[in-house]
Amino acid sequence: MDIDALRKDTPGTANRVHLNNAGAGLLSRQTLAAMTSHLELEAAIGGYEAAGQERDRIDGTYTNLARLVGGRADEIALFDNSTHAWNAAFYSMTFEPGDRILTGRAEYGSNVLAYLQVARRTGAEVVVVPDDESGQLDTAALADLIDERTKLVGVSHIPTSGGLINPAAEIGRIARAAGVPFLLDATQSVGQLPVDVAEIGCDMLTATGRKFLRGPRGIGFLWVRPEALEHLDPFVIEIESAAWDGARGFTWHDGARRFATWEVSYANVLGLDAAVAQALELGLDQIGKRVVALGAYLRDRLAALPGVTTYDLGRDRCAIVTAKADALPTADVARALAQRGINVSTTTPEHTQFDTENRGVHPLVRLSPHYYNTEAELDRAVEVIAELARTAG
Repeated sequence: MDIDALRKDTPGTANRVHLNNAGAGLLSRQTLAAMTSHLELEAAIGGYEAAGQERDRIDGTYTNLARLVGGRADEIALFDNSTHAWNAAFYSMTFEPGDRILTGRAEYGSNVLAYLQVARRTGAEVVVVPDDESGQLDTAALADLIDERTKLVGVSHIPTSGGLINPAAEIGRIARAAGVPFLLDATQSVGQLPVDVAEIGCDMLTATGRKFLRGPRGIGFLWVRPEALEHLDPFVIEIESAAWDGARGFTWHDGARRFATWEVSYANVLGLDAAVAQALELGLDQIGKRVVALGAYLRDRLAALPGVTTYDLGRDRCAIVTAKADALPTADVARALAQRGINVSTTTPEHTQFDTENRGVHPLVRLSPHYYNTEAELDRAVEVIAELARTAG
């Protein structure tokens, strides 16, 4: 990778040290141009007319997303965010009293709330699979817990609150062997690491454009394995997802289109397309190697500081790094970094409820570099945190 060229192509690197890519990555000039040019076209000729003129490029977004995750274009549906994409998959399943939903301690907060709501409504049970000694989901325990009552395995590939990479492919192997649908929340992994639905063996996968893909906010997607459609009855229907039969019935459209909505921001779609195209051009293998290395560099430097503790779990870890200055409130550390032009975020107990129940370490400072960050930028963040820890100590 030509890091200097990538930074010149990323306007935000000129004025900030952006270590909040797990929140939203910085847009490249190509992505920004794709979005603004479409908005200008809409202003010039009309929204419907602009969509018609750019139809081939819009359709190409599905092809690029399919290449990104190893699927087919007709297996992709677009949404305004990844949570709505995840909801479209989860709420399309039917649960009854006694059914079991198996998930992990690192599951994302919105997913957990959906599990709890469906359990309250239906009498289904939410079962939290324990972690192994490394802190990742214990796949042996998962295999033992799956039985004839299990209707779904739902797992976050990478949690929002740390550097853990859950063993998605092994989870997929276990779920497939048991004939249980597997819903993977890949919001933090797509764009950061290679993700292949065939290798993982999931039945449904959701992701967003705004994080490590470096796309715009307000766009996400759902991938659905064709064989999984027999388990799913979309809970929302509209003219994009189904066809009226001319009488008092309808038929679902083929593939993932049955989950789609007619209205969408095409500026965001084309921005996502540009971001995905750039990721494919750079290569997810190369992206993954660099971001994992940057995460390890930052994590090791922070762990070596007196008065600072890191909290990332798992055998394999990614570019998300969580830490705490032991003598300072997390919010104060994040505020001090922001005042020095360093973007970070903080974890919250409500965003990973089962992890909070287990460890009780949140809130933490969350630092998440991407491939366009430099070691010098990471050193700058470490120096600020070291200074804060010394002063507090």
